[in-house]
Amino acid sequence: MESEPVLVLGATGYVGGRLVPRLLEAGYKVRVMGRSAAKLESRPWACKPGLEIVQGDVLDLESLHRAVSGCGAAYYLVHAMGEGEPESGETEREAAVNMVNASMASTLKRIIYLGTIEGGQSDPLLNRSTQVADILRSGPVPLTFLRAATILGSGSASFEIMRYLADRHPVSLSAGWMRMPIQPISIRNVLHYLIACLENELTTGQTFDIGGPEVLTFEQLIKIYAELARLKKRVMIPTPFVSPGLSAKWLHLVTPVPSHVARPIVEHFSMGAVCRENRIREILPQKLLDSGQTIRLAIERIEHQMVEASWTDAGALRPPEWTHCGDEEFAGGSIMECGYQIRLRASPEEVWEPIVRIGGRNGWYYGESLWILRGWLDKLIGGTSLGRGRRHPSTLYVGDALDFWRVLEVSPPNYLLLLAEMKTPGEAMLEFHVNRVEDGVVELRQLSRFVPRGFLGLLYWYSLYGVHQWIFRGMLTTIAKATGKAVVKGPDRFTPKLPYPGCRF
Repeated sequence: MESEPVLVLGATGYVGGRLVPRLLEAGYKVRVMGRSAAKLESRPWACKPGLEIVQGDVLDLESLHRAVSGCGAAYYLVHAMGEGEPESGETEREAAVNMVNASMASTLKRIIYLGTIEGGQSDPLLNRSTQVADILRSGPVPLTFLRAATILGSGSASFEIMRYLADRHPVSLSAGWMRMPIQPISIRNVLHYLIACLENELTTGQTFDIGGPEVLTFEQLIKIYAELARLKKRVMIPTPFVSPGLSAKWLHLVTPVPSHVARPIVEHFSMGAVCRENRIREILPQKLLDSGQTIRLAIERIEHQMVEASWTDAGALRPPEWTHCGDEEFAGGSIMECGYQIRLRASPEEVWEPIVRIGGRNGWYYGESLWILRGWLDKLIGGTSLGRGRRHPSTLYVGDALDFWRVLEVSPPNYLLLLAEMKTPGEAMLEFHVNRVEDGVVELRQLSRFVPRGFLGLLYWYSLYGVHQWIFRGMLTTIAKATGKAVVKGPDRFTPKLPYPGCRF
């Protein structure tokens, strides 16, 4: 067992978010680094003994030096699935160079990197993960490189694409990439390999392909899922001439996974991804779950609302500059506001319960058809839409996706701050604040704020101002009704006395 901390870079991502608690359960001291300490601190494992949180960025060499200092091993789970492939690839390479520089004269004995199995020379995921591995390998610390074709589990991007295609489309198009051979591996098996690498010196400095026991196609995975989910038999219509780029756009329209995330997956699958060697099975033996077992476990996790981490968790929180207290007139333009308040004879906890359940299957309490329409319009212009839903129906963490919003701050039972990620000509936020005003009486305030970009932003705000007033007033009234408590006063309009919600009016 390592006496020095194990560093996990990418701890809020899909794999990292599941790896950290398992390392802690195995008795390791774990240090996690992220650009948002608040996001890390909100994770369910953040309060466990043996965990240390460091705020930093892999693109900031100084902070990376601090994170690496004193650690015995590091998991490098950093991936940049950005909208622009060249830019995100360059970002990944820059981060890897920083990791090499930070490891110079460090106490690190090994780096463990999870990448992708070789699919073909034009495979963008192969090129990027191989380039990152080569950079990391050029440093003084031995690299263990695990290469997976695709990881299946509740919340993974590949699983969500498969699930939504099967659930919503009895008849679906089957592009060429969906019929190429792949060798998926269960997230459980991946986590076992990652942890076992720390405990077996034979893996040091080695590269291994990791895959499940079967070679099949994505089309077959959809049919397996449909059978296990007790759906009618799904019909797949071959469309061999559909390009990966067009497939990614189609997936963006029919699943919650945006095209910039779907496209690298589609292009990777189009090359085929099968293990070329299985040496790791002898060095680190374990029971490999087949696709049916993996999908069944994922379905059970979803049904029991036990999804630990999702593809939507990854990425940095980027609050707009105007989220900080400052002048009422922001440097980039005026802050537009629409606020309503209501007083209830209730406790903060009773008022908080319907607020924390907002979005996802529960909806937005009022004007639901307009929210759905806004979601579809957003999807058509390349936005996230309402399809992302939420990870858990009654729990929110900082950084969680909430339909086309992102949780910037949550402090139960008093405060929730959401950042809009839908396509708008400006930046929008939505805030809920629950405050006890006297014995047995609570005031709930709901505030929408918007900073327009140019004339289109102003046109957007003022043309929808009446609609926003109607929806937000209705939302507040319906949330109050959902508490089952008596209304003392309101709902009424209000204007914040302080310039920004982060100031806590």
